[in-house]
Amino acid sequence: MRGLNITGSVEKVKGDEMSYSEFIEKYLSKNKPVVITGIMDDWKACKDWVLTSNDDDGAKTTPNLDFISSNFGTSKVQVADCGSREFQRRFDMSVAEFIDHWRKLSSVEHRNHSTNELKGNTLLYLKDWHFVKEYPEYTAYTTPLFFHDDWLNLYLDRYHMHQNPDTYQKRDDISSSDYRFVYMGAKGTWTPFHADVFRSYSWSANVCGKKQWYFLSPDQCHLAFDRNMKSSVYDIFEETLWLECTQDKNEIIYVPSGWYHQVHNLEDTISINHNWFNAYNLSWVWDLLSKDYKEAVEYIEDIKDICDDFEGLCQRNLAANTGMNFYDFFTFMVRYSFANIVQLLHLARRTTFGNQCSSHKAQHLIFNLKSAKDIAIKMKLTCLSENHNILLDFKSILEESTFLELCSQLEITYDSIHYQHTPIVDTKKYLTEDLVDPGLCKLFSTVICNPENLAILIDDTLQYLKHSFV
Repeated sequence: MRGLNITGSVEKVKGDEMSYSEFIEKYLSKNKPVVITGIMDDWKACKDWVLTSNDDDGAKTTPNLDFISSNFGTSKVQVADCGSREFQRRFDMSVAEFIDHWRKLSSVEHRNHSTNELKGNTLLYLKDWHFVKEYPEYTAYTTPLFFHDDWLNLYLDRYHMHQNPDTYQKRDDISSSDYRFVYMGAKGTWTPFHADVFRSYSWSANVCGKKQWYFLSPDQCHLAFDRNMKSSVYDIFEETLWLECTQDKNEIIYVPSGWYHQVHNLEDTISINHNWFNAYNLSWVWDLLSKDYKEAVEYIEDIKDICDDFEGLCQRNLAANTGMNFYDFFTFMVRYSFANIVQLLHLARRTTFGNQCSSHKAQHLIFNLKSAKDIAIKMKLTCLSENHNILLDFKSILEESTFLELCSQLEITYDSIHYQHTPIVDTKKYLTEDLVDPGLCKLFSTVICNPENLAILIDDTLQYLKHSFV
Protein backbone atom coordinates (compact mmCIF):
# COMPACT_ATOMS: atom_id res chain seq x y z
CA MET A 1 0.00 0.00 0.00
CA ARG A 2 1.73 3.14 -1.22
CA GLY A 3 1.64 6.48 0.49
CA LEU A 4 0.97 5.21 3.98
CA ASN A 5 2.56 6.92 6.94
CA ILE A 6 4.06 3.88 8.70
CA THR A 7 4.93 4.90 12.25
CA GLY A 8 5.83 1.54 13.78
CA SER A 9 5.62 -2.23 13.66
CA VAL A 10 3.73 -4.82 15.67
CA GLU A 11 5.70 -6.34 18.53
CA LYS A 12 6.76 -10.01 18.33
CA VAL A 13 7.00 -12.18 21.45
CA LYS A 14 7.88 -15.80 22.18
CA GLY A 15 4.69 -17.56 23.18
CA ASP A 16 6.42 -20.24 25.23
CA GLU A 17 7.95 -17.52 27.41
CA MET A 18 4.71 -15.62 28.06
CA SER A 19 2.06 -16.56 30.62
CA TYR A 20 -1.68 -16.17 30.14
CA SER A 21 -1.81 -13.37 32.71
CA GLU A 22 1.01 -11.54 30.90
CA PHE A 23 -0.89 -11.76 27.62
CA ILE A 24 -4.00 -10.36 29.30
CA GLU A 25 -2.12 -7.54 31.01
CA LYS A 26 0.05 -6.44 28.07
CA TYR A 27 -2.17 -7.04 25.06
CA LEU A 28 -5.78 -8.17 25.58
CA SER A 29 -6.75 -5.64 28.25
CA LYS A 30 -4.90 -2.87 26.40
CA ASN A 31 -6.42 -3.83 23.01
CA LYS A 32 -2.92 -3.94 21.53
CA PRO A 33 -1.85 -6.19 18.60
CA VAL A 34 1.01 -8.65 18.95
CA VAL A 35 2.67 -11.45 16.99
CA ILE A 36 3.25 -14.65 18.96
CA THR A 37 5.90 -17.16 17.90
CA GLY A 38 6.91 -20.67 18.92
CA ILE A 39 3.54 -22.30 19.76
CA MET A 40 2.54 -23.99 16.48
CA ASP A 41 5.29 -26.57 16.06
CA ASP A 42 3.17 -29.56 17.12
CA TRP A 43 0.16 -28.73 14.94
CA LYS A 44 -0.89 -31.48 12.57
CA ALA A 45 -1.68 -28.89 9.89
CA CYS A 46 1.94 -27.70 9.99
CA LYS A 47 3.03 -31.17 8.96
CA ASP A 48 0.27 -32.45 6.68
CA TRP A 49 -0.51 -29.21 4.83
CA VAL A 50 3.08 -28.15 4.08
CA LEU A 51 5.79 -29.36 1.69
CA THR A 52 9.45 -28.59 2.38
CA SER A 53 12.07 -28.43 -0.37
CA ASN A 54 15.63 -27.17 -0.59
CA ASP A 55 17.13 -24.78 -3.10
CA ASP A 56 20.10 -22.41 -3.25
CA ASP A 57 18.45 -20.16 -0.67
CA GLY A 58 17.87 -23.01 1.78
CA ALA A 59 14.68 -24.75 2.90
CA LYS A 60 11.49 -23.57 1.26
CA THR A 61 7.92 -24.42 2.28
CA THR A 62 4.85 -24.45 0.05
CA PRO A 63 1.24 -25.61 0.52
CA ASN A 64 0.72 -29.34 0.06
CA LEU A 65 -2.12 -28.91 -2.41
CA ASP A 66 -2.20 -32.62 -3.29
CA PHE A 67 -2.87 -33.62 0.31
CA ILE A 68 -5.56 -30.99 0.81
CA SER A 69 -7.31 -31.77 -2.46
CA SER A 70 -7.28 -35.54 -2.00
CA ASN A 71 -8.47 -35.43 1.64
CA PHE A 72 -10.80 -32.42 1.70
CA GLY A 73 -11.46 -31.67 -1.97
CA THR A 74 -15.22 -32.26 -1.90
CA SER A 75 -15.88 -29.44 0.59
CA LYS A 76 -17.90 -26.53 -0.76
CA VAL A 77 -16.25 -23.20 0.07
CA GLN A 78 -16.44 -19.51 -0.76
CA VAL A 79 -13.68 -17.88 -2.78
CA ALA A 80 -13.06 -14.18 -3.33
CA ASP A 81 -12.03 -12.57 -6.60
CA CYS A 82 -8.96 -10.48 -5.74
CA GLY A 83 -9.05 -8.57 -9.04
CA SER A 84 -11.03 -5.67 -7.57
CA ARG A 85 -9.43 -2.85 -5.59
CA GLU A 86 -12.21 -2.55 -3.04
CA PHE A 87 -15.19 -4.92 -3.30
CA GLN A 88 -14.26 -8.57 -3.74
CA ARG A 89 -17.14 -10.57 -5.15
CA ARG A 90 -17.50 -14.09 -3.79
CA PHE A 91 -18.79 -17.31 -5.26
CA ASP A 92 -18.89 -20.99 -4.38
CA MET A 93 -16.75 -23.85 -5.61
CA SER A 94 -15.29 -27.06 -4.23
CA VAL A 95 -11.86 -27.13 -2.64
CA ALA A 96 -10.67 -29.40 -5.47
CA GLU A 97 -11.88 -26.89 -8.09
CA PHE A 98 -10.20 -24.05 -6.22
CA ILE A 99 -6.89 -25.95 -6.10
CA ASP A 100 -7.14 -26.82 -9.80
CA HIS A 101 -7.54 -23.11 -10.54
CA TRP A 102 -4.57 -22.33 -8.26
CA ARG A 103 -2.38 -24.82 -10.11
CA LYS A 104 -3.36 -23.45 -13.51
CA LEU A 105 -2.60 -19.96 -12.27
CA SER A 106 0.82 -21.07 -11.01
CA SER A 107 1.66 -22.47 -14.44
CA VAL A 108 1.11 -19.09 -16.09
CA GLU A 109 4.44 -17.31 -16.39
CA HIS A 110 2.98 -13.81 -16.15
CA ARG A 111 -0.13 -13.32 -14.02
CA ASN A 112 -2.72 -11.01 -15.53
CA HIS A 113 -4.03 -8.97 -12.58
CA SER A 114 -6.42 -6.88 -14.68
CA THR A 115 -8.79 -9.59 -15.93
CA ASN A 116 -12.17 -10.04 -14.32
CA GLU A 117 -12.78 -13.49 -15.80
CA LEU A 118 -13.44 -16.16 -13.20
CA LYS A 119 -11.74 -18.88 -15.23
CA GLY A 120 -8.84 -16.84 -16.53
CA ASN A 121 -5.80 -15.67 -14.62
CA THR A 122 -7.85 -14.15 -11.79
CA LEU A 123 -6.39 -14.53 -8.33
CA LEU A 124 -8.87 -16.39 -6.14
CA TYR A 125 -8.68 -16.45 -2.35
CA LEU A 126 -10.42 -19.21 -0.37
CA LYS A 127 -11.94 -17.59 2.74
CA ASP A 128 -14.05 -18.54 5.74
CA TRP A 129 -13.81 -22.32 5.34
CA HIS A 130 -15.47 -23.83 8.44
CA PHE A 131 -12.88 -26.59 8.56
CA VAL A 132 -13.22 -27.55 12.24
CA LYS A 133 -16.97 -28.04 11.97
CA GLU A 134 -16.69 -29.99 8.74
CA TYR A 135 -13.84 -32.28 9.86
CA PRO A 136 -14.16 -32.62 13.65
CA GLU A 137 -12.21 -35.91 13.70
CA TYR A 138 -9.17 -34.34 12.05
CA THR A 139 -7.40 -32.27 14.69
CA ALA A 140 -5.55 -29.82 12.47
CA TYR A 141 -4.51 -27.63 15.41
CA THR A 142 -5.21 -26.80 19.02
CA THR A 143 -6.38 -23.34 20.00
CA PRO A 144 -3.52 -21.61 21.87
CA LEU A 145 -4.09 -21.05 25.58
CA PHE A 146 -4.11 -17.27 25.11
CA PHE A 147 -7.31 -17.55 23.06
CA HIS A 148 -9.20 -20.19 25.06
CA ASP A 149 -11.65 -17.74 26.65
CA ASP A 150 -13.79 -17.66 23.52
CA TRP A 151 -17.42 -16.93 24.37
CA LEU A 152 -18.53 -16.63 20.75
CA ASN A 153 -17.54 -20.04 19.43
CA LEU A 154 -18.36 -21.93 22.64
CA TYR A 155 -21.86 -20.48 22.41
CA LEU A 156 -22.27 -21.18 18.69
CA ASP A 157 -21.25 -24.79 19.21
CA ARG A 158 -24.59 -25.17 21.01
CA TYR A 159 -26.90 -22.33 19.92
CA HIS A 160 -27.63 -20.24 16.84
CA MET A 161 -27.03 -16.57 17.43
CA HIS A 162 -30.19 -15.51 15.58
CA GLN A 163 -33.33 -17.59 15.03
CA ASN A 164 -36.16 -15.11 14.55
CA PRO A 165 -38.74 -17.13 12.58
CA ASP A 166 -39.51 -14.13 10.38
CA THR A 167 -35.95 -13.74 9.14
CA TYR A 168 -34.07 -16.92 10.01
CA GLN A 169 -33.49 -19.07 6.96
CA LYS A 170 -32.52 -22.65 7.64
CA ARG A 171 -28.92 -23.14 6.60
CA ASP A 172 -26.72 -26.15 6.90
CA ASP A 173 -24.97 -26.51 10.24
CA ILE A 174 -21.53 -26.01 8.73
CA SER A 175 -22.07 -22.63 7.05
CA SER A 176 -23.68 -20.91 10.03
CA SER A 177 -22.07 -22.59 12.99
CA ASP A 178 -18.90 -20.85 14.11
CA TYR A 179 -16.15 -18.31 13.47
CA ARG A 180 -13.24 -20.72 13.06
CA PHE A 181 -11.85 -20.55 9.54
CA VAL A 182 -9.16 -21.73 7.15
CA TYR A 183 -7.89 -19.33 4.47
CA MET A 184 -5.84 -20.36 1.42
CA GLY A 185 -4.44 -18.22 -1.35
CA ALA A 186 -1.64 -17.81 -3.86
CA LYS A 187 0.94 -15.07 -3.72
CA GLY A 188 -0.77 -11.76 -4.46
CA THR A 189 -4.14 -12.59 -2.92
CA TRP A 190 -5.32 -10.15 -0.30
CA THR A 191 -8.08 -9.00 2.05
CA PRO A 192 -9.32 -5.38 1.76
CA PHE A 193 -9.37 -2.78 4.53
CA HIS A 194 -11.86 -3.80 7.25
CA ALA A 195 -12.52 -4.32 10.95
CA ASP A 196 -13.60 -7.75 12.12
CA VAL A 197 -17.16 -9.04 12.46
CA PHE A 198 -18.99 -7.93 15.65
CA ARG A 199 -15.83 -5.88 16.40
CA SER A 200 -14.52 -9.14 17.79
CA TYR A 201 -10.93 -10.05 18.47
CA SER A 202 -9.27 -12.31 15.95
CA TRP A 203 -6.17 -14.41 15.74
CA SER A 204 -4.55 -15.64 12.55
CA ALA A 205 -1.92 -18.39 12.40
CA ASN A 206 0.27 -18.85 9.32
CA VAL A 207 0.60 -22.57 8.62
CA CYS A 208 2.49 -21.81 5.44
CA GLY A 209 3.60 -18.67 3.65
CA LYS A 210 4.07 -15.01 4.56
CA LYS A 211 1.63 -12.11 5.02
CA GLN A 212 2.01 -8.36 5.12
CA TRP A 213 -0.37 -6.61 7.53
CA TYR A 214 -1.27 -2.91 7.73
CA PHE A 215 -3.04 -1.74 10.90
CA LEU A 216 -4.98 1.37 11.75
CA SER A 217 -5.76 1.88 15.44
CA PRO A 218 -9.32 2.72 16.56
CA ASP A 219 -8.42 6.34 17.34
CA GLN A 220 -7.23 6.82 13.73
CA CYS A 221 -10.09 5.11 11.89
CA HIS A 222 -12.27 8.21 11.52
CA LEU A 223 -9.57 9.70 9.27
CA ALA A 224 -9.92 6.91 6.73
CA PHE A 225 -13.69 7.17 6.21
CA ASP A 226 -16.22 9.68 5.05
CA ARG A 227 -18.07 11.72 7.65
CA ASN A 228 -20.69 8.97 8.05
CA MET A 229 -17.95 6.39 8.84
CA LYS A 230 -19.15 4.22 5.96
CA SER A 231 -17.03 4.48 2.80
CA SER A 232 -13.26 4.43 3.07
CA VAL A 233 -11.55 7.46 1.57
CA TYR A 234 -8.40 6.22 -0.11
CA ASP A 235 -6.97 9.63 -1.00
CA ILE A 236 -6.60 10.71 2.64
CA PHE A 237 -4.84 7.58 3.87
CA GLU A 238 -1.60 9.53 4.06
CA GLU A 239 -3.05 11.55 6.94
CA THR A 240 -3.36 8.48 9.16
CA LEU A 241 -0.72 6.74 11.27
CA TRP A 242 -0.25 3.07 10.49
CA LEU A 243 1.49 0.05 11.96
CA GLU A 244 2.80 -2.71 9.74
CA CYS A 245 3.85 -6.28 10.28
CA THR A 246 5.34 -9.11 8.24
CA GLN A 247 3.98 -12.41 9.54
CA ASP A 248 6.06 -15.49 8.76
CA LYS A 249 5.27 -19.18 8.78
CA ASN A 250 4.42 -20.57 12.25
CA GLU A 251 3.58 -17.14 13.64
CA ILE A 252 0.23 -16.08 15.11
CA ILE A 253 -1.02 -12.51 15.05
CA TYR A 254 -3.55 -11.23 17.57
CA VAL A 255 -5.85 -8.53 16.14
CA PRO A 256 -7.63 -6.44 18.81
CA SER A 257 -11.17 -5.09 18.60
CA GLY A 258 -11.79 -2.14 16.31
CA TRP A 259 -8.38 -2.21 14.61
CA TYR A 260 -8.92 -1.85 10.87
CA HIS A 261 -6.45 -3.80 8.78
CA GLN A 262 -5.54 -4.87 5.27
CA VAL A 263 -3.61 -8.06 4.56
CA HIS A 264 -1.56 -9.18 1.55
CA ASN A 265 -0.16 -12.66 0.91
CA LEU A 266 3.50 -12.26 -0.04
CA GLU A 267 3.80 -15.99 -0.76
CA ASP A 268 1.44 -18.91 -1.33
CA THR A 269 -0.23 -19.04 2.06
CA ILE A 270 -2.49 -21.12 4.31
CA SER A 271 -3.74 -19.65 7.56
CA ILE A 272 -6.07 -20.60 10.41
CA ASN A 273 -8.23 -17.80 11.79
CA HIS A 274 -10.65 -17.36 14.68
CA ASN A 275 -12.94 -14.49 15.63
CA TRP A 276 -13.96 -14.35 19.27
CA PHE A 277 -15.07 -12.14 22.10
CA ASN A 278 -15.26 -12.35 25.87
CA ALA A 279 -15.66 -10.09 28.90
CA TYR A 280 -12.79 -7.83 27.81
CA ASN A 281 -14.40 -6.66 24.57
CA LEU A 282 -18.14 -6.99 25.18
CA SER A 283 -18.41 -3.21 25.09
CA TRP A 284 -17.04 -3.19 21.54
CA VAL A 285 -19.74 -5.63 20.44
CA TRP A 286 -22.50 -3.64 22.12
CA ASP A 287 -21.22 -0.32 20.71
CA LEU A 288 -21.30 -1.76 17.17
CA LEU A 289 -24.82 -3.08 17.66
CA SER A 290 -25.94 0.30 18.98
CA LYS A 291 -24.38 2.15 16.04
CA ASP A 292 -25.83 -0.26 13.47
CA TYR A 293 -29.23 -0.06 15.14
CA LYS A 294 -29.26 3.74 14.80
CA GLU A 295 -28.44 3.35 11.11
CA ALA A 296 -31.22 0.78 10.71
CA VAL A 297 -33.71 3.20 12.29
CA GLU A 298 -32.57 6.14 10.17
CA TYR A 299 -32.77 4.10 6.98
CA ILE A 300 -36.51 3.43 7.34
CA GLU A 301 -37.49 6.42 9.47
CA ASP A 302 -39.89 7.67 6.79
CA ILE A 303 -42.24 4.67 7.21
CA LYS A 304 -42.37 4.78 11.00
CA ASP A 305 -45.88 6.24 11.15
CA ILE A 306 -47.37 3.63 8.81
CA CYS A 307 -45.52 0.57 10.11
CA ASP A 308 -47.40 -1.70 12.54
CA ASP A 309 -44.19 -2.98 14.14
CA PHE A 310 -41.49 -0.46 13.40
CA GLU A 311 -39.22 -1.64 16.24
CA GLY A 312 -39.55 -5.25 15.15
CA LEU A 313 -38.64 -4.29 11.58
CA CYS A 314 -35.58 -2.37 12.82
CA GLN A 315 -34.45 -5.40 14.82
CA ARG A 316 -34.95 -7.73 11.85
CA ASN A 317 -32.91 -5.42 9.64
CA LEU A 318 -30.23 -5.18 12.32
CA ALA A 319 -29.96 -8.97 12.47
CA ALA A 320 -29.77 -9.20 8.68
CA ASN A 321 -26.99 -6.60 8.44
CA THR A 322 -24.95 -7.27 11.57
CA GLY A 323 -25.58 -10.96 12.26
CA MET A 324 -27.60 -10.45 15.45
CA ASN A 325 -29.93 -7.93 17.02
CA PHE A 326 -30.53 -6.59 20.53
CA TYR A 327 -32.64 -9.58 21.57
CA ASP A 328 -30.07 -12.09 20.28
CA PHE A 329 -27.24 -10.41 22.13
CA PHE A 330 -29.29 -10.07 25.30
CA THR A 331 -30.19 -13.77 25.22
CA PHE A 332 -26.50 -14.56 24.69
CA MET A 333 -25.57 -12.35 27.65
CA VAL A 334 -28.16 -13.97 29.92
CA ARG A 335 -27.06 -17.51 29.11
CA TYR A 336 -23.39 -16.65 29.57
CA SER A 337 -24.12 -14.84 32.83
CA PHE A 338 -26.01 -17.90 34.08
CA ALA A 339 -23.08 -20.13 33.07
CA ASN A 340 -20.58 -17.92 34.90
CA ILE A 341 -22.80 -17.85 37.98
CA VAL A 342 -22.95 -21.65 37.92
CA GLN A 343 -19.14 -21.84 37.74
CA LEU A 344 -18.71 -19.37 40.57
CA LEU A 345 -21.20 -21.14 42.84
CA HIS A 346 -19.57 -24.47 42.13
CA LEU A 347 -16.15 -23.03 42.92
CA ALA A 348 -17.44 -21.56 46.17
CA ARG A 349 -18.72 -24.97 47.32
CA ARG A 350 -15.81 -27.13 46.15
CA THR A 351 -12.55 -25.22 46.58
CA THR A 352 -10.09 -24.34 49.29
CA PHE A 353 -9.94 -20.61 48.72
CA GLY A 354 -6.37 -20.21 49.90
CA ASN A 355 -5.40 -21.92 46.64
CA GLN A 356 -3.93 -19.28 44.34
CA CYS A 357 -5.22 -20.91 41.13
CA SER A 358 -8.73 -21.06 42.57
CA SER A 359 -8.51 -17.42 43.51
CA HIS A 360 -7.43 -16.47 39.99
CA LYS A 361 -10.30 -18.47 38.52
CA ALA A 362 -12.77 -16.85 40.89
CA GLN A 363 -11.55 -13.36 40.02
CA HIS A 364 -11.83 -14.23 36.34
CA LEU A 365 -15.48 -15.29 36.78
CA ILE A 366 -16.27 -12.22 38.89
CA PHE A 367 -14.74 -9.98 36.21
CA ASN A 368 -16.90 -11.72 33.60
CA LEU A 369 -20.05 -11.04 35.59
CA LYS A 370 -19.16 -7.42 36.28
CA SER A 371 -18.57 -6.88 32.56
CA ALA A 372 -21.93 -8.48 31.78
CA LYS A 373 -23.58 -6.20 34.33
CA ASP A 374 -22.01 -3.13 32.70
CA ILE A 375 -23.52 -4.13 29.36
CA ALA A 376 -26.90 -4.87 30.97
CA ILE A 377 -26.94 -1.34 32.40
CA LYS A 378 -26.31 0.09 28.91
CA MET A 379 -29.08 -2.12 27.51
CA LYS A 380 -31.59 -0.61 29.95
CA LEU A 381 -31.76 2.47 27.75
CA THR A 382 -33.12 0.49 24.76
CA CYS A 383 -36.29 -1.29 23.71
CA LEU A 384 -35.14 -4.30 25.78
CA SER A 385 -36.35 -2.53 28.90
CA GLU A 386 -39.92 -2.70 27.60
CA ASN A 387 -40.15 -6.49 28.04
CA HIS A 388 -40.98 -7.57 24.47
CA ASN A 389 -41.90 -11.18 25.24
CA ILE A 390 -38.49 -11.91 26.80
CA LEU A 391 -38.73 -14.65 29.39
CA LEU A 392 -35.55 -16.45 30.42
CA ASP A 393 -36.14 -18.67 33.42
CA PHE A 394 -32.93 -19.59 35.25
CA LYS A 395 -34.25 -22.93 36.47
CA SER A 396 -35.58 -23.94 33.04
CA ILE A 397 -32.33 -23.05 31.33
CA LEU A 398 -30.43 -25.13 33.89
CA GLU A 399 -32.44 -28.14 32.71
CA GLU A 400 -31.38 -27.73 29.08
CA SER A 401 -28.80 -30.27 27.91
CA THR A 402 -27.17 -27.64 25.69
CA PHE A 403 -26.72 -25.34 28.67
CA LEU A 404 -25.16 -28.13 30.72
CA GLU A 405 -22.75 -28.71 27.85
CA LEU A 406 -21.91 -24.99 27.81
CA CYS A 407 -21.24 -25.07 31.57
CA SER A 408 -19.06 -28.14 31.23
CA GLN A 409 -17.01 -26.59 28.43
CA LEU A 410 -16.65 -23.38 30.40
CA GLU A 411 -15.33 -25.39 33.34
CA ILE A 412 -12.81 -27.06 31.06
CA THR A 413 -11.80 -23.71 29.56
CA TYR A 414 -11.13 -21.92 32.83
CA ASP A 415 -9.42 -24.90 34.44
CA SER A 416 -7.09 -25.15 31.44
CA ILE A 417 -6.26 -21.46 31.86
CA HIS A 418 -5.82 -21.34 35.62
CA TYR A 419 -4.91 -24.93 36.58
CA GLN A 420 -3.23 -25.99 33.33
CA HIS A 421 -5.23 -29.22 33.23
CA THR A 422 -8.59 -30.49 32.02
CA PRO A 423 -11.02 -31.56 34.78
CA ILE A 424 -13.29 -34.58 34.81
CA VAL A 425 -16.65 -33.05 35.59
CA ASP A 426 -20.15 -34.48 35.98
CA THR A 427 -21.86 -31.17 35.33
CA LYS A 428 -25.38 -32.39 35.98
CA LYS A 429 -24.37 -33.98 39.27
CA TYR A 430 -22.63 -30.92 40.72
CA LEU A 431 -25.41 -28.62 39.55
CA THR A 432 -27.96 -30.79 41.34
CA GLU A 433 -25.89 -30.67 44.51
CA ASP A 434 -25.44 -26.89 44.33
CA LEU A 435 -29.16 -26.36 43.88
CA VAL A 436 -29.97 -27.84 47.30
CA ASP A 437 -28.28 -24.89 49.04
CA PRO A 438 -31.22 -23.03 50.62
CA GLY A 439 -29.36 -19.75 50.34
CA LEU A 440 -29.52 -20.00 46.55
CA CYS A 441 -33.29 -20.43 46.24
CA LYS A 442 -33.84 -16.78 45.36
CA LEU A 443 -31.13 -16.82 42.70
CA PHE A 444 -32.32 -19.99 41.02
CA SER A 445 -35.96 -18.91 40.96
CA THR A 446 -35.04 -15.80 38.97
CA VAL A 447 -36.86 -15.00 35.73
CA ILE A 448 -35.07 -12.57 33.44
CA CYS A 449 -37.39 -10.31 31.46
CA ASN A 450 -35.18 -7.29 30.83
CA PRO A 451 -31.64 -5.97 31.35
CA GLU A 452 -32.45 -4.59 34.80
CA ASN A 453 -33.38 -8.12 35.96
CA LEU A 454 -30.00 -9.36 34.74
CA ALA A 455 -28.07 -6.60 36.51
CA ILE A 456 -29.94 -7.32 39.76
CA LEU A 457 -29.25 -11.07 39.47
CA ILE A 458 -25.52 -10.45 39.03
CA ASP A 459 -25.48 -8.05 41.98
CA ASP A 460 -27.35 -10.55 44.18
CA THR A 461 -24.97 -13.35 43.23
CA LEU A 462 -21.83 -11.34 43.96
CA GLN A 463 -23.33 -10.09 47.20
CA TYR A 464 -24.17 -13.65 48.27
CA LEU A 465 -20.63 -14.83 47.54
CA LYS A 466 -18.66 -11.78 48.63
CA HIS A 467 -17.11 -13.51 51.65
CA SER A 468 -16.13 -16.64 49.74
CA PHE A 469 -13.29 -15.10 47.73
CA VAL A 470 -11.69 -12.66 50.14
